[in-house]
This record gives sequence, C-alpha cells and structure tokens, in this order.
Amino acid sequence: MSALLEVSGISVTFDGFRAINNLSFSIGEIEMRAIIGPNGAGKTTFMDIVTGKTRPDSGEVIWGTPPVNLLSMSESQIAQAGIGRKFQRPTVFEAQSVRDNLMMALRSKRSPLASLWHRTSQQGEAGIDAIAEEVGLANALRRRAGELSHGQKQWLEIGMLLAQEPRLLLVDEPAAGMTLSEREHTTALLTRTAKTRAVIVVEHDMEFVRRLDCRVTVLHEGAVLAEGSLEHVTSNREVIDVYLGR
Repeated sequence: MSALLEVSGISVTFDGFRAINNLSFSIGEIEMRAIIGPNGAGKTTFMDIVTGKTRPDSGEVIWGTPPVNLLSMSESQIAQAGIGRKFQRPTVFEAQSVRDNLMMALRSKRSPLASLWHRTSQQGEAGIDAIAEEVGLANALRRRAGELSHGQKQWLEIGMLLAQEPRLLLVDEPAAGMTLSEREHTTALLTRTAKTRAVIVVEHDMEFVRRLDCRVTVLHEGAVLAEGSLEHVTSNREVIDVYLGR
C-alpha cells in the first residue's frame, strides 16, 4: 500500500530546544494510527508541521498522488489539499445551530464567490443530514451548538471536518473530558471514519487507544521510539522506561 503522507527526517528547534529530531513517519490512504508519548515528546509540533503551522529546519513532508511537498504550501492550501485537523478544545460556532455549523463547513469547500451566492440545495441538505446521522447528532440539528455537551461539540467538529471531505484527519486527544458513553461513541465514530480515509489520533488515554485497536507510534524527545500494535509497544522496555513507567 502506498503512503498517503510520508514524513522523512524532519527536525525543528525552538530557542535551542530540539522539539523534533530527525523524525520519519508514514501512513496509508485508509488507516487508523494512534500517536502516544509523554509531554514534550513532539506530538503537537508534528501535527503543526503536517498542517503547515510550523516549518521544520530540515526534512521532507510528501503528500498524496501525484506526490507534492507540503512544505511548499500554506496552511490554507494544505487544508484544501485534504488534511483536516481537530484540536483538543472544540471550536464550533456556539451561537449557531448544529445545522448551520455543518452548512458553513460544506460551503467552505467552495470558492469564496461560490459560497457568497450559494443557497442550500437538496443535495446540501441531504449531505448535512447524512453527516449529522454519522456523528450522532441527527436529533440535535436545530439546537444551538453552545447547548451541546462537551462530547457532542467534539462530534460536531468532527462532522464539520468530514463535510470538507478530508483524506487525512488529525484528531488531538478526542477522549479528554468525555463521559464513558461519549468515549464509546467517539471510538466507534473514529473507527468508521478510518474505513474511508486516514485518521491520526494523538491521545494520552491508553484505554482509549486500546479500544481503537490500531497501529501505534510512540514519540520520545521528538523522534519515533517504537511502532506497532499497542501490545508490542507497551512491552518495549524503552517505552516502559520513558513513558509507561512514569
């Protein structure tokens, strides 16, 4: 299987601190991957580099087919190329309804001029209904986003990203602050999503990672320390010493 995203030998230093150290990583077109590691391991900086927020000092970030160099693209160009990112804190339009949030996400796929003149079409309505059903908010379309629970806001933001049809979804600590039932729903949602695209989940909660049942990459001091199944990496002595044993 060819890689959708291939990161080769990237390094970045902030004020003398090497946040990423010759890191290489790849993920296939339809794959779930969990990234774990202690605080300061480079997880957030890695996502910042992939999405164009941070430029590495060296290395390559190659995307898609035909392959393009993401380092030559702006953040907005990278998003338009099919990379979506969900931050740990949900960023939804709280004064707007769930339906309006999803509609704005659908419109953002269009050019600014097309968005200006666009009116909700039957196809758009059907798309909104399908996404709301997929993320578990079909009964909440008329509610203001600000009235949703923390978990529901997370699902709405994932739905807004799915509306933009990304090929790669980066999700930062989705289980944080969720109830047990919300975590189970989120696990199922991400697992379904990974059947049609690539999904990278950065997470601290090992039980949540176990439920995802996917390949795991362990970062430490800005580099890949171990990779494989959760059982494989958690039995690695170095992983135990630097992360699990703390």
